[in-house]
Amino acid sequence: MDHKFSIAPMLDWTDRHCRYFHRMLSQHAVLYTEMITTGALIYGQGDYLAFNEEEHPVVVQLGGSDPEAMAKSALMCQQRGYDAININVGCPSDRVQNGMFGACLMAQPKLVAECVQAMRSVVDIPVTVKTRIGIDDQDSYQFLVDFVGTIADAGCQDFILHARKAWLSGLSPKENREIPPLDYPRVYQLKQDFPALQIALNGGVKTLADCLTHLQHVDGVMVGREAYTNPLLLAQVDAAIYGDGRQVPTPHQVVRDMLPYIEQQMTQGARFWHIARHMLGIFQGVTGARQWRRHLSEVGHLGTSGPEVMLAALAKVPE
Repeated sequence: MDHKFSIAPMLDWTDRHCRYFHRMLSQHAVLYTEMITTGALIYGQGDYLAFNEEEHPVVVQLGGSDPEAMAKSALMCQQRGYDAININVGCPSDRVQNGMFGACLMAQPKLVAECVQAMRSVVDIPVTVKTRIGIDDQDSYQFLVDFVGTIADAGCQDFILHARKAWLSGLSPKENREIPPLDYPRVYQLKQDFPALQIALNGGVKTLADCLTHLQHVDGVMVGREAYTNPLLLAQVDAAIYGDGRQVPTPHQVVRDMLPYIEQQMTQGARFWHIARHMLGIFQGVTGARQWRRHLSEVGHLGTSGPEVMLAALAKVPE
């Protein structure tokens, strides 16, 4: 699995409908699930691990800190066919801290290492870690080196670093994505100091030019909100980053290619809006984008809506 470009796990956003849509735009981007907690997997009633075969390569992100529960959940993920498992050590929300996972785990590298070891003892697929560059006042470079070194000694070879520290109190998750300053050189330095590890960078990456700049220093780039709000960015990824010369799909083509999927999912009980909402940004920056968004938003959430609503919205965007 080539992790040069991936789309970040985003709660309430990167569900399986969103991932299917993103796969229509890029054949090579690595896709991530929303974070799933070990509690939901082990005790929950829903099928939290469902995904479409077309999504590969796809990584499941787990939230948890009990090595036994993490191992049990990892095995479930491998049995369902995921390509890798990622541990969330980056999310700073209160809910996540109360569940004892996310960024607060940076303060407990030995516990994270135990989770990695327990998971690796039961699965063959890669176990990776997504983390920050520090938390609160524990934000020295040495702190980061010690943290990564401890986890790497447990057998983890792949790290994704959000190039900001997290404040565990006083800032909302949204503010934690914007207020602590980005420090890309720190992530670059980490790659120099751990050349054998796969190091990917996340945070504030908005353009393919940004991606190509970072890829001169690290092994991979993870894009978050920009991939969601401006999905057309993904249509350029295969050519620009992977050197794949296949024809770049047009946004009109992608929308039409989604229609059979929408019809099929609706026969299985999915609501039209649950799929269409992920597609609002497909015409970002294109003439007619506002009319497309308005029609989909106003009509799409009605219980009777279906593919005909998407076709009507599409007709408002000149080809």
